[in-house]
Amino acid sequence: MTARAASRVPLYGTALDGPLTDLYERMRRDHGPVVPVEIAPRVEAWLVIGHRELLHLTRDEQYFSHDPRRWTPLREGRVAADSPLMPLVGWRPALLFADGAAHRRMRSAVADALGRVNGHELIRRVRATAERLVAGFADQHAADLVEQYARLLPLQVVTELLGLDEENGARLVETLTTIVAPTVAATGANKRMGQILLQLIAGKKRRPGADLTSWLLEHPVGLSDEEVLHNLVVIIVAGNNTTVNWIASTLQILLTDPAFRSSLARGHLTVDDALDLVLWRQPPTQNFPGRYATRDLRFGGQDIRAGDMLILGLAGANADPEVLPEDGRPVVGNRSYLAFGAGPHGCPARDPARLITRTAVDTLRHRLPDMEIAVPEEQLPWITSPWSKGLAKLPVRFSAPQLAADAAASGSGPGSGSASARTPGSAAPTPD
Repeated sequence: MTARAASRVPLYGTALDGPLTDLYERMRRDHGPVVPVEIAPRVEAWLVIGHRELLHLTRDEQYFSHDPRRWTPLREGRVAADSPLMPLVGWRPALLFADGAAHRRMRSAVADALGRVNGHELIRRVRATAERLVAGFADQHAADLVEQYARLLPLQVVTELLGLDEENGARLVETLTTIVAPTVAATGANKRMGQILLQLIAGKKRRPGADLTSWLLEHPVGLSDEEVLHNLVVIIVAGNNTTVNWIASTLQILLTDPAFRSSLARGHLTVDDALDLVLWRQPPTQNFPGRYATRDLRFGGQDIRAGDMLILGLAGANADPEVLPEDGRPVVGNRSYLAFGAGPHGCPARDPARLITRTAVDTLRHRLPDMEIAVPEEQLPWITSPWSKGLAKLPVRFSAPQLAADAAASGSGPGSGSASARTPGSAAPTPD
């Protein structure tokens, strides 16, 4: 191990306080493009924040595997089975944890199933869910857009896409709220989610429908029930929190950046420009696990050992000075960010993910045109984990909401532009 690896940077606790851009700058200065980190006390990994190195990591399956059963701390028993890390890094028979032909087989089923979702119908579902949520807090003239909107909307949409009935959909929504939290409760919630999905699979085998679960079951690659279960888990768990964060962060920009909001109102910029800005500055998932070294090698100036975990530092790579303009600001319209990963495991649903987020933001923006943030921006609370830093609350105040019919009649309602209706599919942004 090199001298630089002797002092590992914690990716938990107070180390994540403050702007992440400052943290990445210190990491790059002290360690270079590959940073020795801890994702929990005495649980070591490497965070790849160099743009060039991250592209290499995502494209090379010979030296970097997706199979966490190679991970040395896990094999040596240093990560407990009930660790809050396990729901995201524990092995499953799913595309996220497979290499080569096995990955291509499962990815084809997932991509084809997602591709069968009708884009116009998805817009309708997202908009209807958004309208229902707004109606729930409209009379209060105040709301927390994280707890009452961003955190609920994608979950309610995805339960419909899976083919869950209202009762079991509500159970899944309740369960998923704890899955990605870095607490011991995540393990129990993970088991409850599995039970709900197994019941769903059994029901869809008896009576298929026009939903993701049925389409995975009937796909010609012949996924087993277990493979369908765990690929559904990956779609839900990896995708949900990212969508929540993308919606919340985009709303934050629109509420706290007067120049951007003014440019949007005058038509000089679009909601898509706001979505892109978030993907550059604050990707919904900042760090994504994981790759596992198949042999000892020298990589990014560090001595990597076989069995080491390497984490995709998506936000750090976006901030790499080697790929940014001289002023350090991403150019509007530039979509070369790495928020969706890269290589054969790049997110298969980046376009539908954008559709969901755009529709959610547009609906709220037109229904509450005078909403404003209710606290100083520096007082906004955050939820942090080794994988993401997302808003915990986004309190706003507003006057009476504009009626949906009025927004549509004026031509300013969500979906009034042509772009939103052309995007097919459904999912949330994350590399697989």
